[in-house]
Amino acid sequence: MTRNMQVILQRRPQGIPVADDFAVAETALAPLQPGELRIRNRFFSMEPAIRGWLDDKPNYLPPIEIGAAIRAPSLGVVVESRHPGFAPGDYARGLNYWETYSTLSDSTILLEKVEVAPDVPLSYYVGALGGSGLTAYVGLHDIGRMQHGDTVVISAAVGAVGGVAGQVAKRRGCRVVGLVGSAEKARTATEQLGFDVAINYRDTSDLAAAVRTACPNGVDIYFDNVGGATLDAMLTTMNVHGRIVACGMIAGYNQQDTPPPVYNMWEMVSRQLEMKGFLLFAYPDAIPPARAQLESWIREGSFKVLEYKREGLENAGLLFSELMSGKTIGKTVLELA
Repeated sequence: MTRNMQVILQRRPQGIPVADDFAVAETALAPLQPGELRIRNRFFSMEPAIRGWLDDKPNYLPPIEIGAAIRAPSLGVVVESRHPGFAPGDYARGLNYWETYSTLSDSTILLEKVEVAPDVPLSYYVGALGGSGLTAYVGLHDIGRMQHGDTVVISAAVGAVGGVAGQVAKRRGCRVVGLVGSAEKARTATEQLGFDVAINYRDTSDLAAAVRTACPNGVDIYFDNVGGATLDAMLTTMNVHGRIVACGMIAGYNQQDTPPPVYNMWEMVSRQLEMKGFLLFAYPDAIPPARAQLESWIREGSFKVLEYKREGLENAGLLFSELMSGKTIGKTVLELA
């Protein structure tokens, strides 16, 4: 095992990333050191957060350098181990890179052994049973403090996080409204995922008015994956003491030099709102029960998992471009044969 194929950053994207911003390179694999393990990657989670790491700007993780491999969560099978907690044949997940093989250790963010169920598709463990699904579950419960009867609005509602969040909220007895960007996505939200209402923001000149019509009793929780003008509109629809779960700000990821403004922040004061951002790895104790509940629902067959897939490292840049262009529905996943 001496060759490793990686996808590297060839140039910094200008706006929406394109496939030519990335390149495939070959590297050598160093021998394992004590405490390390090596996995052959099977699935990569395409995350909007990666876009923030591609710019040469401060972030919660360092920017990816030109010529360096693209950082991303992955799931793979252990092929070699000098780590006492992992043996060949185990499945391991962590924040790795777009590459054939990844070398992991206890310093790897979110490193964990994954017990896979034979009746659950393996790709789900980087999606609905990975960071996306867990983010939705933990965000609603630990940040949003969701209660039966709440009205919950979710932006990017048929994305990897939003599609799970909507179904979780419905199972907790909430009224759920999804914000989406096309008629097809609106149908997916209501017909496949069980949202009560879906609003195509591209088809309304006044998003706040549309939300008020869909939520006559106001909004208790807004699960924000978008930020920008969507967040601005939602601030005017919240109930007093409403909670805003700040999960993502995808409206500004492709334009970090000129992020979209938010004008209605006074509503935070006048309505006594709470708005909190969170990163999943800051809530380690909440992850095991969240995963157990999600896996139970999925294995019952009562939980819909949507995926958008491509295969092969050579298609990683194209797939990421499709994600950041809003072309995908559900969890965007890259598969290695």
